[in-house]
Amino acid sequence: MGRTGAHRELIAAVRAALEQGADPVRAAGQQRYMKSAMPFRGLTSARLAAALRPVLRDPALGMSSRDQWAATISTLWLEARHREEWYSALALAKHASYRSWVDSAAMPLWKGLIRAGGWWDVVDDIATHLVRPTLLAAPDVEAKRMRAWARDDSLWVRRAALLCQVGAKDRVDQDLLADVIEPNIGDPQFFSRKAIGWALRDHARWDPDWVRRFVDEHPDLSGLSRREALKHVGAQA
Repeated sequence: MGRTGAHRELIAAVRAALEQGADPVRAAGQQRYMKSAMPFRGLTSARLAAALRPVLRDPALGMSSRDQWAATISTLWLEARHREEWYSALALAKHASYRSWVDSAAMPLWKGLIRAGGWWDVVDDIATHLVRPTLLAAPDVEAKRMRAWARDDSLWVRRAALLCQVGAKDRVDQDLLADVIEPNIGDPQFFSRKAIGWALRDHARWDPDWVRRFVDEHPDLSGLSRREALKHVGAQA
């Protein structure tokens, strides 16, 4: 994730907006809750969105190319001194003006952010708002990638693969869902077991019978994964 070509004026404007909205008391609580080594500025989600809105909409601060967009996201991430800079990088990544650049070519960037971020708040956002639309747009290419991610040496890359279809509704590829879960069933990590359960629970909204069968056919699922998967299945039976 290189920084050459980043839009420095945009980065400076983002940092200034975050500093202006800072709440040190709230920031301390956020840092404790997230168990984050990186401090927070203390913005609520709503205040963060409001602070970023005029910056990301300013035509004078727009991206002139995909390379500049990617470099700016990377720079915000790698040079972050407060966690809201990570959230701002993701807001830039997801912004409607750059939606056409959220595609297979951007997947190595997302993987780099996942590895560098290494915590559930940013990983889950990337998985469900950047990886998922790419998978749905290019299922053949991205299903293969997700199967590889599901066996990655990084817990967080594996978690992204597990969660990449959360929110896909009736477009879930059930073969892919099974294929990313099965190599992770024996993972003792909480964040892996929880992700398996979440992915299955989400799909149970659309096909509870499939989820029930999957759980029955995999008795080695952890208790956590099993409980999460079947959380709402009984009510739908």
